Amino acid sequence: MTSEYAEKNRNSILKIALNLTAACVISGLIIGIVYFFTKDIAIQKQIELKNLALQSLVAEADQYTRIPDKTDWYTASKNGQVIAYIVPTESKGYGGPIKMLVAIDKNNKIIKYTILESKETPGLGDKASKPLFADQFVGKSVNNLQVTKNQSDKESIQAISGATISSKAVTLAVKNAMDEVANFAKGVN
Repeated sequence: MTSEYAEKNRNSILKIALNLTAACVISGLIIGIVYFFTKDIAIQKQIELKNLALQSLVAEADQYTRIPDKTDWYTASKNGQVIAYIVPTESKGYGGPIKMLVAIDKNNKIIKYTILESKETPGLGDKASKPLFADQFVGKSVNNLQVTKNQSDKESIQAISGATISSKAVTLAVKNAMDEVANFAKGVN
């Protein structure tokens, strides 16, 4: 009786293993087939999202061109003339890295930035992506990128109340992008 029970137990374990293997193979095939048919759509969607991000930074441009040998750097052109550079930058904020794209014109002044990824405190540090803070950067040169809490200092960047670290991190990231673009532009011209 014991050997009969052991044999049934082995058979049921074997059946379970075969069923699990079949389920895994079928699931893998389904995932592979779905990926095969949707990968081109996903790639196209990524390109569209990237183009929308570039257009939101330099709306007046009619062409965006990737800069060779620079990871995720672009020129924004209008009527064949480069009017801006769009570059990625990163800095450490209160909640971790803040990843951004910054648009800088040919005179090395800020056009706009967008935060791509951030884990800043909701309601505080995440205000760095809001127009009230971000609009302070528009038209500024690297010399005007100091963070202040002094409300009467209209030339500097006003820190977000309760989020000075985030304010300084975003400002540093923008400043670093401007320095990189200035060095790159010297080599191009």
